Amino acid sequence: MSSKLPARPNLEHLRTQAKALLNKLREGDATAARTFADHLPEAAKLSAAQVRSRGFRLADAQAVIARKTGFAAWPGLARHVDRLRRMEGTWAFQSLEIDGQQMPGSMLSSSFLLLDGDRFRMESPEATYEGIFNIDVEADPFRIDIDFHEGPEAGNRCEGIFLLDGDQLTFCLGLVGSTRPERFATSPGSGHALEVLLRADSSRPPGVDGGTKPVELPKRPPEVADADSFLTSLTSTMEKLQGEWLPVELITSGKPLQESYLPYGLRTQSGVETKVVFGGQTMVHAKVRFEEGASPVEVDYLNLAGKDKGAISLGLFRWDGEHAVFCIASPGAPRPTDFSCEKGSGRILSRWKRKG
Repeated sequence: MSSKLPARPNLEHLRTQAKALLNKLREGDATAARTFADHLPEAAKLSAAQVRSRGFRLADAQAVIARKTGFAAWPGLARHVDRLRRMEGTWAFQSLEIDGQQMPGSMLSSSFLLLDGDRFRMESPEATYEGIFNIDVEADPFRIDIDFHEGPEAGNRCEGIFLLDGDQLTFCLGLVGSTRPERFATSPGSGHALEVLLRADSSRPPGVDGGTKPVELPKRPPEVADADSFLTSLTSTMEKLQGEWLPVELITSGKPLQESYLPYGLRTQSGVETKVVFGGQTMVHAKVRFEEGASPVEVDYLNLAGKDKGAISLGLFRWDGEHAVFCIASPGAPRPTDFSCEKGSGRILSRWKRKG
């Protein structure tokens, strides 16, 4: 697995590079000799003149290219590039299972995965995700690491395994903050998603560039605590929130969740703990406290799971009739001063009604 290959690597282009490197060596090029010495064990202790006179062949030059791009040998590089090329195209979702729960087909019919080399774009009604992925076809099963550059998961990474069988592509992914799966299956609480896709178009999809890698701006380290030191109590607001709630509205950094996806969400308040689940995936599991003397009411989440485990998110709460409304900032961000949720804010604005 390598991160040193060019975008959309082409095996014929890499072969051409190896031939050009060998020709330069034979012409007496000092840089070519140093490249051999840096990346080929047989040339490591040789002088530039000795490298040029050793009589290295094309297979040796290919080995240099492979090692230079992070592979142990040319065959491994060739398998990697071949697998990437075979994955290219547009893929339609056949099934999706998260934490042991099968998602309805109606949620998948308008979602597509577009692959071009090591770049991807996932288009779905609720959001578009873009980024770069890396594969390891020497592992068993094959591994994949996905870096999100644009969309709701921008800046995050997930790790998984995959299987390519003709025009069927299967992924089992550890959702952000979860471990890499070891097999193609999910179970309740696993934090894993099993996706089966069918090829809809084998041609190279246009405009798939992986998006723009987000700039990591410095921000205040999030306040952290453990569950025992995070003091909370059953206030009147907390008591009224006990039970199950259905989403009426969910906006993430200015992006509303499509209405057809709202029925698959559920918020449960049990004592001082809140859990929010969408489509079988746990989005929030936190210990909650309210400061009811503030106006508007302040709410703090101590995240109990996922990538933000132990971090505290600050937010606001209000009642709007019988609806419960939350505006929560990301860990490390200051508490909102109002219930706005504009693009790029990193906030989540949600509105809930009691189930039943």
